Amino acid sequence: MTCEELLEILAQIQNSRCETQNLEIKAAAQGCPTRLYDTLSSFSNQDEGGIIVFGVDEKDNFRECGVYNPQDLQKKIAEQCLQMEPRVRPLLTIAEKDGRFFAAAEIPGLDAADRPCYYQGRGRLKGAYVRVGDSDEPMTEYEVYAYEAFKRNYQDDIRPVERALRSALDQELLRSYLRRLQDSKPNLSSLGDAEICELLSYTKNGTPTLSAVLLFGKYPQAFFPQLCITAVVVPGTQLGDTGEQGERFIDNRRIEGSVSAMLDQTMAFLSKNMRTKIIIDAMTGKREDRPEYPLIALREMLLNALVHRDYSTHTEGTPIRVIMYRDRLEVCSPGGIYGRLQVKQLGLVHPSTRNPVLATAFEVMGLTENRYSGIPAMRRAMADFGLPEPVFTDERGNFTATLYNGLTAEYTASPELSEPERKLLLFLQTPRSRKEIAEHLGLSSVAYALKEYAGPLLDQGLITMTMRDKPRSHKQMFVLSDSGKKLVRDFLQNRY
Repeated sequence: MTCEELLEILAQIQNSRCETQNLEIKAAAQGCPTRLYDTLSSFSNQDEGGIIVFGVDEKDNFRECGVYNPQDLQKKIAEQCLQMEPRVRPLLTIAEKDGRFFAAAEIPGLDAADRPCYYQGRGRLKGAYVRVGDSDEPMTEYEVYAYEAFKRNYQDDIRPVERALRSALDQELLRSYLRRLQDSKPNLSSLGDAEICELLSYTKNGTPTLSAVLLFGKYPQAFFPQLCITAVVVPGTQLGDTGEQGERFIDNRRIEGSVSAMLDQTMAFLSKNMRTKIIIDAMTGKREDRPEYPLIALREMLLNALVHRDYSTHTEGTPIRVIMYRDRLEVCSPGGIYGRLQVKQLGLVHPSTRNPVLATAFEVMGLTENRYSGIPAMRRAMADFGLPEPVFTDERGNFTATLYNGLTAEYTASPELSEPERKLLLFLQTPRSRKEIAEHLGLSSVAYALKEYAGPLLDQGLITMTMRDKPRSHKQMFVLSDSGKKLVRDFLQNRY
């Protein structure tokens, strides 16, 4: 960056008085901070990297104290960067303001194949960090493994299941699949069943692999009890909400069997619990019963979870979770996005495949096209229903796909509230930061968003702060109060 850009960042710090996902602040008035490796690691391990600014004292109300010695500081920063693996190559900038010197170190994000970046003195498992909001958190063992799996191209879907015998597989189902496979791939037509299974990694030295157990197993959960789907229907908009009789779940089911059986059973569960909207054509009077969500979108969500979840030993104890709230449907699968793909690229670029054998089998069975068309199909289906786009989140080894049923579009709770305020109430069903509120409202000014929209809701007692004793804290969040929850609940219950 240029000196002018560094000065602009200093001005932004004084305005926002907080650190961010990509900004770390260090005082360095008395010397170089001795522990930079956690931030060097976390910034290197995220796609956009980050910036460390030296010369601002966060503990003293973000006072601009300047750095002790710009030349020595740069030297000490470089020395710490050399203790990282891979070595960090920062871009250092020095600027002067009001007779004081300030420094910035731009830390580039590493390619996914080069991660994790870690401090050599603590080793790969203990010296690797990830950025979570404005803090640096140690990577979990799984997060370290996920990078290693991509780098070394581990295929967990073909690891042998040592306790499984061929008798654990449904032989009729397996033979039917192999005949279909031979019909679609003439090069396999002359090979015997056992040879095909070995060649395509359904068995290894005669032992069924994980893919074979999941695809053709009589009861895969005998070997992997948690490789299943848990499906619940919640009476409210968050876990813990209860119904009129105190019930936490309207419906609750553990779904087991082969992957195709779990797909069918989960679709049946969702169809059973979805509300139906009656639409009358004003011109013809014709009635149309429309389900709450398009079935195509639901099926693609489940297929993506079953095919692309992580099947390693690190996650085999975690099921896929399907949660149907009153205003949305969430499908949560273990394992974050695989490889270099980012959330914003979903459906736009062809990703690397975490479970290629399983994905190919789904294509042969006619369950999926395996052409990366699932997410575009979800988006089209939701648009055809006049519903919001699917929302995808990737957080520390968990991937969640969310469909909203459109309740937020028709919120009419109070004539005194503006449309942005009504939408903000629905957005604040979960705690949100100042920045998230501004972004949700489409505003660049955080201060304006709080003054014009969040402030009036606070005054009316419809929302509250999570840290009431520290109203100016940069970690402050805003969420619905009890009155706000009732207002939203009344609308949700009258919507269908």
